[in-house]
Amino acid sequence: MAVEEHISQIRSGLTYQLSDRDPEETQEWMDSFDSLVESQGTERAQFIIRSLLQRAGAKSVGVPHVTTTDYVNTIPVDQEPDFPGDEAIERRYRAFMRWNAAIMVHRAQNPAIGVGGHISTYAGAATLYEVGFNHFFRGKNHPGGGDQVFFQGHASPGMYARAFLEGRLSEEDMDGFRQEHSKEGHALPSYPHPRSLPDFWEFPTVSMGIGPANAIYQAQLNRYLQNRGIKDTSDQQVWAFLGDGEMDEPESRGFLQLAANEKLDNLNFVINCNLQRLDGPVRGNGKIMQELEAFFRGAGWNVIKVTWGREWDALLEADKTNALVDIMNQTPDGDYQTYKAESGAFVREHFFGQRPETKELVADMTDDEIWNLKRGGHDYHKVYAAYKAAVEFKGKPTVILAKTVKGYGLGSHFEARNATHQMKKLTMEDLKGFRDHLRIPITDEQLEADLYSPPYFRPSEDSPEFKYMMERRAALGGSVPTRRKETSVKLPLPGDKAYAIAKRGSGKQQAATTMAFVRLLKDLMRDKEFGHRIVPIVPDESRTFGMDSFFPTAKIYNPGGQNYLSVDRDLVLAYKESPQGQLIHPGINEAGAVAAFTAAGTSYSTHDEPLIPIYVFYSMFGFQRTGDQFWAAGDQMTRGFIIGATAGRTTLTGEGLQHADGHSPILASTNPAVITYDPAYGYEIGHIMRSGLDRMYGGTHQDPNVMYYLTVYNEPISQPAEPENVDVEGIIKGIHLLKEATTDGPRAQLLASGVAVPWALEAQEILAEEWGVSADVWSVTSWNELARDGQNADAEVLIDPSKARRTPYVTSKLESTPGPVIATTDYMRAVPEQIRPYVPGEFHTLGADGFGFSDTRAAARRFFKIDAHSLVVQTLQSLVERGEIPADTAVKAHAKYDLNNPNAGKSGNAGGDA
Repeated sequence: MAVEEHISQIRSGLTYQLSDRDPEETQEWMDSFDSLVESQGTERAQFIIRSLLQRAGAKSVGVPHVTTTDYVNTIPVDQEPDFPGDEAIERRYRAFMRWNAAIMVHRAQNPAIGVGGHISTYAGAATLYEVGFNHFFRGKNHPGGGDQVFFQGHASPGMYARAFLEGRLSEEDMDGFRQEHSKEGHALPSYPHPRSLPDFWEFPTVSMGIGPANAIYQAQLNRYLQNRGIKDTSDQQVWAFLGDGEMDEPESRGFLQLAANEKLDNLNFVINCNLQRLDGPVRGNGKIMQELEAFFRGAGWNVIKVTWGREWDALLEADKTNALVDIMNQTPDGDYQTYKAESGAFVREHFFGQRPETKELVADMTDDEIWNLKRGGHDYHKVYAAYKAAVEFKGKPTVILAKTVKGYGLGSHFEARNATHQMKKLTMEDLKGFRDHLRIPITDEQLEADLYSPPYFRPSEDSPEFKYMMERRAALGGSVPTRRKETSVKLPLPGDKAYAIAKRGSGKQQAATTMAFVRLLKDLMRDKEFGHRIVPIVPDESRTFGMDSFFPTAKIYNPGGQNYLSVDRDLVLAYKESPQGQLIHPGINEAGAVAAFTAAGTSYSTHDEPLIPIYVFYSMFGFQRTGDQFWAAGDQMTRGFIIGATAGRTTLTGEGLQHADGHSPILASTNPAVITYDPAYGYEIGHIMRSGLDRMYGGTHQDPNVMYYLTVYNEPISQPAEPENVDVEGIIKGIHLLKEATTDGPRAQLLASGVAVPWALEAQEILAEEWGVSADVWSVTSWNELARDGQNADAEVLIDPSKARRTPYVTSKLESTPGPVIATTDYMRAVPEQIRPYVPGEFHTLGADGFGFSDTRAAARRFFKIDAHSLVVQTLQSLVERGEIPADTAVKAHAKYDLNNPNAGKSGNAGGDA
């Protein structure tokens, strides 16, 4: 391998491009430095080196930024703290957990069950977790409030195994792994799923990349609560356990700058560097720990590497020529993986045997002793030192890169094998070897009785292991993970006054529903007892949505404040940042905004402090871009409002194809936790918001763990005042009669939602005045909820066929109305088509199918044939087919309105810019 290739793996290489013109003088400097380290220790040496680097910069002596260090531990031996626990006892019950975790998965592979599971991740990460459980992870009963721990998804069997040892889970529970309904009452979900196990898991993490993102924004929320005076979170830490393969997900690395910029020293990433992803090495030809060290350090994080266990300390101390460190630096990860799948003799020959001086270092060691040279992530002392340094470090978030072996201790069939992630079953030979390695007091006869039912092991409650374990957890504030199902804080919800503006309408002016929503939100935020709980979240589009009026009063959250002279400081709506700011502004960053939304929307559980996140975004870039995160938010039982502004396929026509949202309600319909509305008027928005607040935060609804998604538009329309005796139930359930026909003639029912409602009203007039047709207009506030209600009615009959079929809500509203039903929206046809099975009689839908494009609103609506005149022609055609009007009526109307000509369109205001 060429020198340049070696350096590319080390990634520091400070001297390889420079010539040494005086090696003798160089050696004198090196000897002097070595003497400094030996006489005064590494801490003094660090200060001297940093002082020299600072002086070099002042003297314009170019020194490159060191992005990585050698492939050794970051914390020197002489700076390691004493380990405070009883390592022998901790190791003993850690062995019990490793056994129970593996056996739980193995028992689930009984041929009659075969539900899968993962054995190897926790086997390799057990030390990383147990040092945390025994000394760092604080529970909810801790005076400081407790930590938030994001557990690596595939390591979930280990958390169940600890809960079993603590007595929180029974053997029957353990045997319910991945059998959530067949073992109902004694069931454990596959991964950290709060919705499936709501008193246990807090954070869903197995959709890789989302855990790191949510952990960062959780740490930000903790500081947000502190800075706004809602809760003292100064003694709380956020821990995120991640995989080195997981770090290839863009979301895993995409938010690191936020943590560094906001100096989130309450945040600790622990990356389990077992060098393997699901199929093979993470970086077979490279070094993932070095790569991550460079990446995190460049992003402004404090980096701690835990590469080697204490057995290596003496070898590294004896490595006077630096030959061993050179080999460590130059060995690619693919080889490190192979070494742990072989033997001590193989390591002696292929690793230490690369140089005479390193071979001599281990000449007096047996092959077994070489084999027992542990990696750092399996050493209690090294891991404890790293965790202690992390929680004590100030000013930066910390990442701990811990080198481990996947499948550690499971035997030669599992350890470091490429296929180990998919391996679920242990052979009898594996079972016996694993038992012997862990020294579990189980006999051969017990194992041989049934390959798929090897016994669990739990020590008695008076054993030293159990007592010690429970004492440690008591001292740290109780069991982890534990989730708080509900807040103890009674939230006073706003009264009628806060919704008055929504009822008034816009008078002689026109206003888009986006603006109607913003006006309502402003009044909700002014409520003295409730308003400070609202967390507006906007990804760099506040001005687009008319929310710049929030800047001077609510202010933008920035823990560093505003330390510059604002260019618009003299304006009424000046840009204002503050540590006490209420508005979270993640920048052009929808994924970060959803992570912030999730953290705020679960604060009722994580902090016992309810917050109401209201995330406002370009509707096209919501569910489409961040759908996986909304699924995780639903799993975490997030509560809040999601506002898809500038919605619809034809209201933002100036922006063109990629900004034309014709499908977000369909995407939202796939998420069971999302309640979707498409309101037309401000008063509808008011009732929906009020209903949502009562459901999510009123404390009486049987299912408060939902998110309300409202689509609002940028097209100004006349906002009517709320009618007397308005059908509030209909607004909430999804449909209400907006304007009944006042003329006689053949009848029809016109259904529309959102910005399409004015087209339906226009069509009603045209039908009456020009064709003698009488049409009622209905505002469909939620196609999705009407469809779900109908689907639920169908499902109820299958659950209990003895009961009479319930009439779906939309059916009950339309069953006594005469004539065909015609629906139009600014979305694709699939949106209104959801309710087809529940519409009595004849049903026709219009929709904006296909790609969007840039044009005028009127032209776009005519092109898609969703406008008023298209609604008229479709209605007439339906009546022709029913024989209620002359056969050529629809043909005449089609020609009269020049329906195929986009330039003939008239529905909608001019404009369409953001």
